[in-house]
Formats: sequence, structure tokens, C-alpha cells
Amino acid sequence: MIKITRRLLLASALAVGAVTSGGAPQAQELTILTSVPSLGFPFFVHMMKALKDEATTLGVKTVESDGQNSTPKQTADVETAVTQGVSGIVISPSDVNAMAPAIQAAVDAGVPVVTIDRRVDGVPGILAHVGADNVIGGEAQGRYIMELFPDGAKIVNLQGQPGASPAIDRNKGVHNVLDGNDKYQFVVEQTANFARDQGLSVTESILAGMETPPDVIVAANDDMALGAVEAVKARNLQDKIKILGFDALPEALAAVKDGSLAATVEQFPGGQSRKAMQVMVDHLKGKAPESNLVLLEPIAITKDNLDKAERLGELN
Repeated sequence: MIKITRRLLLASALAVGAVTSGGAPQAQELTILTSVPSLGFPFFVHMMKALKDEATTLGVKTVESDGQNSTPKQTADVETAVTQGVSGIVISPSDVNAMAPAIQAAVDAGVPVVTIDRRVDGVPGILAHVGADNVIGGEAQGRYIMELFPDGAKIVNLQGQPGASPAIDRNKGVHNVLDGNDKYQFVVEQTANFARDQGLSVTESILAGMETPPDVIVAANDDMALGAVEAVKARNLQDKIKILGFDALPEALAAVKDGSLAATVEQFPGGQSRKAMQVMVDHLKGKAPESNLVLLEPIAITKDNLDKAERLGELN
């Protein structure tokens, strides 16, 4: 019953343009499903807005899908969009493995798919992937830790959602830089699922179990890092522990500015979104993509280069 209801809702949106962007109707109007893992995360809210804005610029309609951090929900939305005849799908999968069958079914049905932020390696026929090189982003975190602590550091690593390619790649990048150097020790590595409340609770638990605090907490996204900031402040350890995030959310940029965060990593989600929509629309209008893999290079954002952050203008 729930799946049928979702299909009816999305069918209605397609029929009447209830959730759309774009200019006046065209003779052959294009409609793109834009799907993100969860609009409960500010990162994906920003990404969805950039997708809509670029679609408006390009004169196409969008139907939005909030995956609500649920693979069954996101799968149902993709299935419904294919059934209702969308022109294409731009998607950031909630779980790259669990979403593969739905994406494969869309491709097999002749619907072009562009993945964004989170790549799906096991599906042949995906038109393109646009994202950030998250390994390079993790390496930027690792290098900044070395810059902060040239004599070595004890590190807590807050990892992202298992199965999400950004979590896997960012973790790999940090380890690429720091592994093999005995001065840098990962004393605890634990997932907090990209969530702020878990970043808080996991950090509280870790700190409670340690005789001496770590030098660094490195987190695979800003929400976990900001949760860690709360836990560290509650123990009055903010002057002893450096915290690094990833995503360059406006709140994280403010925290970098005031010193609560040592750094965050900018991966240009707006740039990813605009490029993904451009690739899709170009394809639908008969232009082949220059590449089926487009990766933007993330950079570490500190007090010294805040002006490089994509969302700096959103700070109050």
C-alpha cells in the first residue's frame, strides 16, 4: 500500500507539475528525477537546490525524490519515475550496493542515469558519474593533521555510513597519508553514520573510555564533526583536541572561523550538481558527454582560505 501511494503521488507530480522547476512548457518537455539520500542532511538540501536551479537555467522540469535515508523509499521513487516515463534520472544513491538493482532496471528500461556524489560501480550502462575525488579529500585531511602535529598525533576517526562510497573513499584517503608512519596512531575508528547526534554520542562514549584525550578527531562529514564539537566542549577539552570535518557546510565554516573546527573539506556539491544536470540535459539533446567520469578535487578549508568555500556567502 505504501509503495502504491508513493507511485500515485509521484504520478500526480509528473502530471500537474506539483514539484517542478523550469520555464514555460516546451514542445517536447524534459522531466528529470532528482534523487538524494535524505533531505534531512544540509549537504543534500544544498545539492538538491543546485540541481533545481541548474534545471531552471536549462529549461527542464525536475521531480524531487527525498530518499529519507531508506533504500526501499529511494528504490520505490526510482521505480515509479521509470514507470511514469521520466526523461532521465540524476541520483545520489543512499547505498551504492543496495540501490544498484533499481538503477540497473532504470538503465535497462532505456532511462539515462547520471550518478552524483556517490558512484555505483556494479551497473553497466550508467551515462556518467559526477562527484568529488573523495580519496583526495581524505588525503587533504591527513596532510592537514600532519601540518598541525608534525611530531605525531593520536587520532579518533569518525567514519561515515557503511556502504556509502564517500565514506569508503574518505577513510581510504586519510589512511593513505598517515598509515606507515608510527608517529600517527588511529586509537579509535568507529562509524557515526554521517549523523550529528551519533557524532555526539559516539564521541562521548569514546572520550569516556580514554584515560587521556586524543590529539585529533577526524570526521568523514561535518555533521559528525559538529556533534564531536559538542561532546568535546562538554568535557572542556576544546583547547586540547583538534577536530576536522568534511563538506564545508555553512555551520562548519562558521565553526572554522571561530576555531571550533580546525578545518573542513570543500567538495563543491553545487558544482557537482550543476555539472551532473548539464551532462544529463546535453545527452537528452543529443550531445555525448566528454567523459563518463567527472571528479572535482576537494580542498581543505581553514581560517587561512575561507574565501575558497562554495557556501561562504550563506554565513550570517
